[in-house]
Amino acid sequence: MKAFLSNQKMSFLLRSFCFLFLVSSFLNTFVSSTQRLCHPDQRDALLEFKSEFLIDSDGSSFRKTESWVNKSDCCSWDGITCAAKSGKVIGLDLSSRNLHGPLKSKSSLFRLRYLRDLNLAYNNFTGSPIPAEFGKLMGLKRLNLSQSSLLDQIPINLLQLTKLVSLDLSSFEYYDSLFLSIDGSFLHLLAQNLRNLSELDLSDVNISSEIPQEFSNLRSLRLLHLRNCNLSGEFPSSVLLIPSLESIILRDNENLRGNLPVFGENNSLIVLSTKMTAFSGPIPDSISSLKHLTFLSLSFSQFSGKIPFSLGNLSHLSILGLSYNNFVGEIPSSIGNLKQLTVFAVENNKLSGNLPSSICNLKQLTVFDVSSNKLNGNLPVSILNLTQLRELGLSSNQFTGFLPPNISQFSKLESFSGGDNSFTGAILSSLLKIPSLTQISLSYNNEFNDFNGIGNISFFLPNLEGFFIESRNYNKVIGPGVDLNVFSPLKQLYSLILSGIPLSTANITSDSDFLPNLAYLNLLGCNITEFPEFIRYGRELHILDFSNNKIKGQVPDWLWRLPKLFEVNLSNNSLSGFNGSSKVFPESQLTHLYLSSNDFQGPLFIPSSKHLRYFLGSKNNFTGEIPRSVCGLSSLAVLDLSDNNLNGSIPWCLETLMSSLSDLNLRNNRLSGILPEIFQNAKSLIILDVSQNRLEGTMPTSLVGCSALEVLNVASNTITDMFPFHLNFLQKLQLLILRSNKFHGTLHNADGVWFGFPQLKIIDVSYNDFVGTLPSDYFLNWTAISSKRDNNIEPEYIQSSLRYYYFSLVLISKGVSMEMERILTIYTAIDFSGNQLHGPIPDSIGLLKELRILNMSSNAFTGHIPSTLANLTNLESLDLSQNKISGEIPPELGALSSLAWINVSHNQLVGSIPQGTQFQRQNCSSYEGNPGLNGPSLKDVCRDIKTPTPPQPELVATKEEESFSWNAAGLGFAPGVVFGLAMGYIAVSYKHEWWFMKRFGRNKQQSIRTR
Repeated sequence: MKAFLSNQKMSFLLRSFCFLFLVSSFLNTFVSSTQRLCHPDQRDALLEFKSEFLIDSDGSSFRKTESWVNKSDCCSWDGITCAAKSGKVIGLDLSSRNLHGPLKSKSSLFRLRYLRDLNLAYNNFTGSPIPAEFGKLMGLKRLNLSQSSLLDQIPINLLQLTKLVSLDLSSFEYYDSLFLSIDGSFLHLLAQNLRNLSELDLSDVNISSEIPQEFSNLRSLRLLHLRNCNLSGEFPSSVLLIPSLESIILRDNENLRGNLPVFGENNSLIVLSTKMTAFSGPIPDSISSLKHLTFLSLSFSQFSGKIPFSLGNLSHLSILGLSYNNFVGEIPSSIGNLKQLTVFAVENNKLSGNLPSSICNLKQLTVFDVSSNKLNGNLPVSILNLTQLRELGLSSNQFTGFLPPNISQFSKLESFSGGDNSFTGAILSSLLKIPSLTQISLSYNNEFNDFNGIGNISFFLPNLEGFFIESRNYNKVIGPGVDLNVFSPLKQLYSLILSGIPLSTANITSDSDFLPNLAYLNLLGCNITEFPEFIRYGRELHILDFSNNKIKGQVPDWLWRLPKLFEVNLSNNSLSGFNGSSKVFPESQLTHLYLSSNDFQGPLFIPSSKHLRYFLGSKNNFTGEIPRSVCGLSSLAVLDLSDNNLNGSIPWCLETLMSSLSDLNLRNNRLSGILPEIFQNAKSLIILDVSQNRLEGTMPTSLVGCSALEVLNVASNTITDMFPFHLNFLQKLQLLILRSNKFHGTLHNADGVWFGFPQLKIIDVSYNDFVGTLPSDYFLNWTAISSKRDNNIEPEYIQSSLRYYYFSLVLISKGVSMEMERILTIYTAIDFSGNQLHGPIPDSIGLLKELRILNMSSNAFTGHIPSTLANLTNLESLDLSQNKISGEIPPELGALSSLAWINVSHNQLVGSIPQGTQFQRQNCSSYEGNPGLNGPSLKDVCRDIKTPTPPQPELVATKEEESFSWNAAGLGFAPGVVFGLAMGYIAVSYKHEWWFMKRFGRNKQQSIRTR
């Protein structure tokens, strides 16, 4: 019994002990949980931080912070994360809270020293800089300040946060303004200090430098986004081989070069974008190793070669963008293996052959665009299997035949582009079977005759938003024409282009409800003779193009009062004036105004729009002075007043425009006075043309401020100055035209300073008063003409910031004055003719391997023709006439197959002419005036005709704009004596062709520039 009681007692004690243990554990847990209450100092810091900003109390952003109440546990507040044991604030997420106000350096935020995660993205910090105090938050692992209106340079202190695994400082995607910037050493230090970095997004940060090779050492990097950062140089391809990398976006860095590497199997890439960069070379076959890739965008770059067959192994690929490159060959049939593909865009390449029938396997495809290639054949009927298509782009190829008969199976198709092919049949009638269509483009279709279909558009496609038909020949009358009234019921139509299609009805009734949503109207080349009256009710009209028509009379004043109109093109008509006031609607958005090639008379007309950026008024008959009101157009980027009859001086107040102006063209007017000192802040100026005026004085020293200048043309004035060596700071200058002025002195710097102008491709200093010799190393550092160009890069035209606005130029090439409407960036020319240069032509001329035109005529050069000219394999025109050059013509020049025009007349040459075909094809006049030239080769050219040699003129002829002049011979004589001497001199000494050129060569040709 005692033993039993003893056992009971022991059992009771054991149960009591267990109970006490459980109670103790519960109390410990409870006490531990109560320790999660955030510390008062951190709660106060958070409340103070919130009070530093204005918060939208009406939106959801307020509701997200309404839990932030004093004397409550801040660990329970929305957006706050606390450590489990200590209760210290380690996470703060106030993204998209609409915080409004500056981010201050003394903010209470920096008292939260235990933060690991900080997200302040998508707020408005009103252009304040990133405080350097962020560097004190040494525990930070994730920092996101993206899209929050921050400005200025990113502090280097951020790179003290060595624990960072994620850094996002991306800004808004504004291409004209980069909000944040970094200095040159930032990226190097980043790669050294932030070795644990997994995510880095600096999109829209102005980096303006190269990506250092050290970035390939960031072995934990998973995401690298550097969109629109002004990157340059060569991108290290080894970064693309980081095994952990999943997403890399380098798009919108036009000066960033690079190549795709040979990919190995150990990669994780899902997203790869080099769109809008200078990446080049082929797509490697090893692209098939990127097994996880879903997004590949290489568009708007310089890739070349064939699209690799191995691309078909990327079974997860959803987006494939290869547009605007130089791909050749056929579209590989393996593309049909990409069953997940939704976008296939290869437009604007050089692809050829038929469309592969395997595309019928792409059942998920929504966008299929092969426009602007060289594809041919019929469309495969299997294309109808792509039932999910929303966009189909076939334009500008060589497709033939009919559209598939069951095209209505594209029941979801919204956009169709099929112009500039050889499709036959009633195209439009076929498309009317697809009621979902909102965009139809049949541009440049010369065979279009389905006008009956147009009449049914409003019935079958009532929701049509865009309709485009264009004829390649704008003056060709095609079919019976189009009645604009047929579009009246299409209330959703916002874009209507009928370029080159004649309109049977130019004047629509004044119906204020006619196309009420029309935003873009293009009636270019439609033979209309006056403004359609319905335009005055276009309250939504944004763009209006009536160019290349036959509109006469006055421009109506109601045009300037359309509230949303921002672009007007009235070029190439017969308009003569402006009706009523030039004042625009107070809230006018007018930015583009094109009035070129009309019959406008009287004072210059410029609407008073504060937003006006592009004004083209060339080739009219505007008279009087340039109005001072021009200087009030503070946003102006392009001002073209060329080919008018403006007089007076160039206004000094134009200096106020120089911070925004990129193109100033005042060519061929009657402007006088000096070229004023107004260019000190012209850092955006690309083209300056004041040629063919009556300007005098010297070249402005302020031109050194034009750091972006590519074209400087002051030809045919009376400027008196030395050669402008002080402008050699203009590192981007490509064209320097000083022709027909009073420049004097030498063409080399007496101080021995390098000539400068590393990008110079065309220089014309002809018909001035330059003297002296050219040093032997004169052409040593003419980099742009001596460096071999990359033939894989498509040549471009020199143009302004305004698309399709090109610079034109008059040059003497092959003995003829040529108006070049567009100048290719590969075009090169040197014209030193009509001066008083003497001594030998430097042998260093042979370094200019890209030179196409060389004119050294009408000087006093002596010595021999440099044999190094044989190195100029691109030379097309060579003029060494009217000098004192002796010796033989180097036989090596006979190998210059591109040399189409040669003139070495009136020198002291001897021997035979080279045996090359090009020399044999020249006119005999190319060699006359060299009594020592002989041999059978010359006889073959001149056919044994012995031509008298005229006396060599001792003085250089008086300057003329595009030809030689002998007027000086008659100065001081009576008109009859002059006439007699001139006629006798011509009859005895000159062939009739040469005399004809001398007599009539002064006539100017009007330049025709295509917009």
